Amino acid sequence: MVRLLKWLVLIMGVVNVAIGAAHLALGIDSEPGLGGAGVTVDSRERFYGAIFLGYGLAWVWAARQSPIPARVVRWLAGLLLLGGVGRVLSIAIYGPPHWFQLVLMALELALPPLYLWLAPAGERAAARAR
Repeated sequence: MVRLLKWLVLIMGVVNVAIGAAHLALGIDSEPGLGGAGVTVDSRERFYGAIFLGYGLAWVWAARQSPIPARVVRWLAGLLLLGGVGRVLSIAIYGPPHWFQLVLMALELALPPLYLWLAPAGERAAARAR
């Protein structure tokens, strides 16, 4: 379980760093359907890209700790879940977005329970080793 947790936390971090860097660098061109959105949306997209990159770095930091801190994994997974809930809210108000956003929403709602379940694995293993 500890190795699975470590790899999943690390993968989550690397993927989020890459996504954040792409949004920061590409702005509205990083997102399907935003091509004609304009300067304000581009500015917002690049800002959120930087925040996303930092979020990914927090996952990478957590993966490098020994044991992986369950509290940090829970917080990061909670933020991911909150993002998915935000997408659900958007659908409820405005209707379905581009299909790719629905795939992302499914991941944002499905992955947090897995991370919440695995979160204490590292700390439990460390406690057993003492």
